[in-house]
Amino acid sequence: MPSMLLSRRDLAFQLYEWLDVETLTQRPRFADHSRETFDATLDTSERMATELFATHNKKNDQQEPHFDGEHVHIIPEVKTALDAFSASGLIASSRDYEVGGMQLPTVIGKACFGMFTAANCGTASYPFLTVANTTLLLAHGTPAQIDTFAKPQLEGRWFGTMCLSEPQAGSSLSDIVTRAQADGDSPFGPQYRLTGNKMWISAGEHELSDNIVHLVLAKIPGPDGKLIPGVKGISLFIVPKFVVDADGARGEHNDVVLAGLNHKMGYRGTTNCLLNFGEGTKYRPGGKSGAIGYLVGEPHKGLSAMFVMMNEMRIGVGMGAAMLGSTGYLHSLDYARNRPQGRSIGPAGKDPASPQVKLVEHADVRRMLLAQKAYVEGAIGLNLYCARLVDEELSAADDNALKQASLLLEILTPIAKSWPSKWCLHANDLAIQIHGGYGYTREYNVEQFYRDNRLNPIHEGTDGIHGMDLLGRKVVMQDGAAFKLLGQRIGTAIRRAIESGHPEQEAQAQALDAAMKRLATVTQALWQTGDPQLTLANATIYLEAFGHIVLSWIWLEQAIVAAAALAKAEKAEGDEASFYQGKLAAARYFFHWELPKTGPQFDLLASLDRTTLDMQDAWF
Repeated sequence: MPSMLLSRRDLAFQLYEWLDVETLTQRPRFADHSRETFDATLDTSERMATELFATHNKKNDQQEPHFDGEHVHIIPEVKTALDAFSASGLIASSRDYEVGGMQLPTVIGKACFGMFTAANCGTASYPFLTVANTTLLLAHGTPAQIDTFAKPQLEGRWFGTMCLSEPQAGSSLSDIVTRAQADGDSPFGPQYRLTGNKMWISAGEHELSDNIVHLVLAKIPGPDGKLIPGVKGISLFIVPKFVVDADGARGEHNDVVLAGLNHKMGYRGTTNCLLNFGEGTKYRPGGKSGAIGYLVGEPHKGLSAMFVMMNEMRIGVGMGAAMLGSTGYLHSLDYARNRPQGRSIGPAGKDPASPQVKLVEHADVRRMLLAQKAYVEGAIGLNLYCARLVDEELSAADDNALKQASLLLEILTPIAKSWPSKWCLHANDLAIQIHGGYGYTREYNVEQFYRDNRLNPIHEGTDGIHGMDLLGRKVVMQDGAAFKLLGQRIGTAIRRAIESGHPEQEAQAQALDAAMKRLATVTQALWQTGDPQLTLANATIYLEAFGHIVLSWIWLEQAIVAAAALAKAEKAEGDEASFYQGKLAAARYFFHWELPKTGPQFDLLASLDRTTLDMQDAWF
């Protein structure tokens, strides 16, 4: 039976025919690998995701974790699945050999991880947060911190979190008030005592691993005892659930206490916590109140270090949204192919005694399926492209290649997170619609996929935050270097399509070229206002239009490859020709139905409309 998580045929197309990841094996870092090792890892991941994660997805949703005042209770299937995941070595799959990794390309690792998110995002959250936690520690931790806190996570014995938000601050990290008071030295660097509260902490408390490594943003008070206002006062700390001895052995419980669980509409299998640091009533490590933490990096530079984890999580959220869209699409496709309902339009359909046709025979159902395919496969492609850029960074032959990969990642990250979070959620909405009345009943999986995916437009920053990041920083940084480089990459695809000799791809290229020119003109107009508030007032619309252009580029790239392959596939037996025809149809849909949406959006942006900016609170 074909996978209900994602299309392995499409994944093979994206990895091997489009992104050509086999060429990575020619680089020293990945020289021990081959397509055989890549496929073996993908096969193992799909099997584990299907057999151990998907099998308790519904139960995990219906019997979500609960707190009895002492312990968090989680269904036993979660630990069984996570123990198997840890034993597989997948947590460290893309890490250096020196820290126990496999040096698998990131693009393969992310494809593997995506299967687990599609199967059961609630259970998958625990190791995926852990992976991002170790990325930060490997980048900014001392050797002692890496040995003591990163390696046990890479081995799957400990799990990790990120602790940013606070009840009074939310996404406004400059307003956090968690305090870190100096408390001498330790084998792991300067030691501090932390006091404060952290909210919305996924995987913040459980008994699924021997320890939990919290990465916590807090402020070190100045000489006057006051906290430094703004983000410049933020530092970063390792705060383990259980303190550890100099030799790394687990010690007493740290002064970190679960105050309660948040109960969300989706991702219900992941504990989401309000944590109190330094409460001092239940645990007093070393006989003192205050959670013991160890400074990571330099004081007052914690936010820049935390961005390593945040950016990885943002791309991870985008991939997770795409994969939830993928499994919803495949479920609705299977339903449409098997559910008889209605009759065809035409003479044969006028006979009420004639047999019903399958849902997939109806043009409007095919429209909804094609939209899902276009959103999902495009979003997966974008996030795999970003993952390959990480591999370019890790194995760059020279500084220029490294710089280019980094610039592209900078400008694509807000889109890679936000676009799938919106449009693959819409794919889940369409999956429900195809199921009709059954779609929003709990007996069918698609209603849960929608609820789970609805969290992703908020996870790791809202569209508003990423829109301001894209327009306010990314397109203008280094005198527009990232914007220009992306334009060059898109321009290369446009030229390839025009030179391909395929009239359809040539027309698509011309449409994309016109949209790119409009994007450049509008961007310039927005930044010529001299009024930052006006420039950024409609940044969310800018993000969406920019995202549609990027996805059009992704689809043009895939269409070029598919059109060339189709000429050969038509002469072969089997379903290969149908596969490539499907890719071309999805690209056609995107260029006919989606890219034109940017026209009115650019008109609005170019008008410098002040409607939202001028709206007053009293008028609502």
